[in-house]
Amino acid sequence: MKNTKKVSELSRENTVRFMPPPVSWFQQPAGFVPARGSVTYPEGFLSSGISAGLKKKGLPDVALLVSEKSAVAAGCFTTNAVKAAPVVVCRRHLANPIHAVLMNAKCANSYTGKEGIEDALGLLSDLASFFGLHRKNFMVASTGVIGERLPVAKIRSSLSGLVMHLSHQDTQAARAIMTTDTVEKTAACRMKISGREVRIGAMAKGAGMIAPRMATMLAFATTDAVIRRPLLQKALDEAVGLSFNRITVDGDTSTNDTILCLANGTAGNREITAGSPGYRIFLRALTWVCQQLAWKVVSDGEGVTKVFEVVVEGAASRQDAVKAGRAVACSPLVKTAVFGEDLNWGRIVNAAGYSGAAFDPSRLDLWIGDVNLLRKGRLARDRLAAADRIIRKPFFSVRIGLNNGKETDRVLTTDFSYDYVRINADYRS
Repeated sequence: MKNTKKVSELSRENTVRFMPPPVSWFQQPAGFVPARGSVTYPEGFLSSGISAGLKKKGLPDVALLVSEKSAVAAGCFTTNAVKAAPVVVCRRHLANPIHAVLMNAKCANSYTGKEGIEDALGLLSDLASFFGLHRKNFMVASTGVIGERLPVAKIRSSLSGLVMHLSHQDTQAARAIMTTDTVEKTAACRMKISGREVRIGAMAKGAGMIAPRMATMLAFATTDAVIRRPLLQKALDEAVGLSFNRITVDGDTSTNDTILCLANGTAGNREITAGSPGYRIFLRALTWVCQQLAWKVVSDGEGVTKVFEVVVEGAASRQDAVKAGRAVACSPLVKTAVFGEDLNWGRIVNAAGYSGAAFDPSRLDLWIGDVNLLRKGRLARDRLAAADRIIRKPFFSVRIGLNNGKETDRVLTTDFSYDYVRINADYRS
């Protein structure tokens, strides 16, 4: 057998998560500066994370994110027809001024009917009482097992501790929302808008059930920028389109996928308006932050040993480029071949062929890294050895030239390993 890897070699300590991300994947900094931080990096935000007894060993499993001033909120949510109770609640509350977000791991509160919605709203009512506000000014997010009711009593008993431990320097919130994640995922940056420093901070969780249809499981971004909700939503939609909607680990879209972005205006900048230089900088910065988190989600994917980028060029339309890229990126046959370091290039061509993208197979080009393996449909056999060396790397690119137009798109994906099966075979137990 070509694949000589053993299960014992595939511990979660042996993933690619510590590898520097590929420059090609990111919006390059222009007008903003990357920084170290999380959701409390912008002014006026606090967070906390403690144990409510949902996870084993006393690990943090509930988290709270608070804006000292009421914030405007934008959100992107799962496209799954089965939407978890917290997604339903967030969509209802999105247009309201938002003061805080309550989060929990271990229980998704999904497919729990009206009782699940009542559980979520009840906890928000309890939380709102600590601040003298109404539950409509709060949001909730959950992740974990589908089909189980929230452990309301445990979470309710943790609320006072969450409020008590709120801090501008909190490091536990990002850990509290982790499930099969092995590392917390955060990103931050700063910029100048109308002479004032504006900051963006974010955190995310996600390692499995990641597919390119608004998929991260959970992500939260904060900013102290002055910006109105409709424009914030526009910016988030664009940023998500170039980040979370261009990744896949296993092709499964969660019932709980939620990205929230809160803006509290504490920076005091002149209001960001559509088409202004400030908006262009803000959009670039928000996109970069989302791409940082998306990279961390993929590289910490369940059982992942390799990350590869599928770039489709020369498509007749952007839709065709996306179709072909996603088909290759989601193909179990491609992903297992990458894991086994088996240069089975025919599986890539096959996936592009059934994607629905329009192209003439006799004109297809294929690169593995910088090795042009297929040119106008003809295999360069003398380059097989060079391409074989490339797929042994922890990160590489697959570039497909359809030669049927001028559109390009890209998807970031992973291999499928033995460990992915092991992790998901006993996830519930």
